Amino acid sequence: MATALKNLSEHEKVALRKPEKLRIAIVTAHWNTHITQALEAGAADTLRQHGLTEAHIRIEKVAGSYELPLAAQWLATEWKADAVIALGCLIKGETPHFEYISEAVAHGLMELNIKHNLPFIFGVITVLTEQQALDRAGGIHGNKGVEAAVTALQMIALREKL
Repeated sequence: MATALKNLSEHEKVALRKPEKLRIAIVTAHWNTHITQALEAGAADTLRQHGLTEAHIRIEKVAGSYELPLAAQWLATEWKADAVIALGCLIKGETPHFEYISEAVAHGLMELNIKHNLPFIFGVITVLTEQQALDRAGGIHGNKGVEAAVTALQMIALREKL
């Protein structure tokens, strides 16, 4: 469904066996901070609403979205995260830089999913304008950070079920 037709923050509570035992990391790109901070707040609040404690939510920052996959891998291996949420904001400019970074980050996170058999969630907004980003960071389309956190929890719930 197109984002224009959906509020990203609407979701049902995810049923988890022992949310207080989970360790979920959030790694946030510093670039476009006014957007990424809103995504991070939405993700962290959603995890807390689902029963995770502050001690089981780890938030780290990286310079930009390109650095997200490596930081996500470190959080999975060194901190032993059950899931990693990668948050960033890429706004298309006048050069092909946007395409290279978007593709690299998406591909890097997908490889980590398979390599580590853990959910690495792509919570990177890829938009054409700053207004589109604002609309997805607590604006008219909700908050992509909330959606990313719910996705992480749903993947953990699926693993528990299997």
